[in-house]
Amino acid sequence: MSLFFETIKVKNGDIFNLKYHNLRLNKTILNIFKVKANFDLKNFIKVPDDNKMYRCKVIYSDKIESITFEPYKPRVFNSFKMIKHCISYPYKSVNREEINTLYKQRDGCDDIILVRDGLIQDTSIANIVIYDGLKWYTPKTPLLFGTQRAKLLEDEIIVEKDIQIKYLKNTVSFAIINSLLGFQEIKDVKLHM
Repeated sequence: MSLFFETIKVKNGDIFNLKYHNLRLNKTILNIFKVKANFDLKNFIKVPDDNKMYRCKVIYSDKIESITFEPYKPRVFNSFKMIKHCISYPYKSVNREEINTLYKQRDGCDDIILVRDGLIQDTSIANIVIYDGLKWYTPKTPLLFGTQRAKLLEDEIIVEKDIQIKYLKNTVSFAIINSLLGFQEIKDVKLHM
């Protein structure tokens, strides 16, 4: 059986970006299992009664399989290794074997930047945004369409664009985004080819 997951930020009793997690979960169930689902994770997630930040992981198939919480410990990202690839990861599957194999090629860097057909896509765990001095851009064809990315696009904070590797050298600023990190701008980013 195929299993998929949502990783959701829970902090101070609030569930973040729930609208976008619900949309992705229900779309995945429809596309993979051919079942029209209308799950609202608010009805399943019992938020811990404290002010800590948690990583809530919802594992699902055509139904909710499990929900777990663990205290969130943010990672530090400064250096990225560019990795060319040809994998496909359109749904947030628990099977991340291909991504993990690419991640092992990072040569001591904090993470990888996946590159396909000369265009940057994502890191192993986050979407990418770059600032050219006027606008923040995110790759038009990411490896995975993230929930934080969807929110920032809807709020018109970021714009989709094909981003060639050469554009990274001239960016004013670089950031990664995901449901837990939010929008994390990285000062003095180090990019390795």
